[in-house]
Amino acid sequence: MATTSTAASLLRPEQVNELIVQPLTLASVAMQASTVAQTESTEYRIPVLTGDPDASWVPEAAEIPVDDATFDEVVVTPKKVAALSVLSNELIEDSSPEASAVIGQRLVQSLVRKVDASWFAAATANGPAGLGSITPSETYAGAAYANIDAFLEAITAAEAEGAQVNSFVTHPNTALALAKLKKATGSNEPLLQRDVTVPGGRVVAGVPLLVSPDADGDGSVWGIPKARVFVVIRRDVQVALDSSAFFTSDRTAVRVTARIGFGFPHESAVVKINRSAAP
Repeated sequence: MATTSTAASLLRPEQVNELIVQPLTLASVAMQASTVAQTESTEYRIPVLTGDPDASWVPEAAEIPVDDATFDEVVVTPKKVAALSVLSNELIEDSSPEASAVIGQRLVQSLVRKVDASWFAAATANGPAGLGSITPSETYAGAAYANIDAFLEAITAAEAEGAQVNSFVTHPNTALALAKLKKATGSNEPLLQRDVTVPGGRVVAGVPLLVSPDADGDGSVWGIPKARVFVVIRRDVQVALDSSAFFTSDRTAVRVTARIGFGFPHESAVVKINRSAAP
């Protein structure tokens, strides 16, 4: 992590991880649902086991047949995402933790929306390809959600691929429609469970339900196996300050740059629940 400045110091190098990287990891739905990996390199390679070694029943003292595992790899190239904010020098010179936290939150939120939007998209100009670009397993809930059967089917579909769904991800409007489901006709008891350990936490079929305004609003839900979906972030996250462009207004530009990419080494382990009938 690094900080450069031509004006008053805003973030020391050791603060960058605390005020930018850690909050970004916690706030981004993509990073909550995925395995977050950090790298020093321009590329991150995820090994993919394409063939298991074949075990054999062998007589005592006999030679054990050799059968090697076969591997492929998914190469993730993190792309640059950046945010630029202009702040008054009075705020920058206030070295209180509260002032630094407010500035960090502003920068983090601008990164979160870009990262999550790209994660859900098929393609993003100058950015990485996301969930929309892969070929997932699919289940179908029908024209409207009436129960959680499609979620149980999604969990089973992932298990059939040797994976486990650790979170469901959807748009807030879809989460609201699910939250309105009742256990029985005439009942006011909601069908979905609540996660009392997390404010506003939702659980579907025992799996946490995460929401993002950047998800598709078509009623679809993604079942994400955390071990099979990666968000890769390069360690050279940088916060830089420069007052030269805004010298006459006594302001300073604050720029944050990060390089982030996505990896889907086992696409069929990811499950998409469609709000439609099966084709």
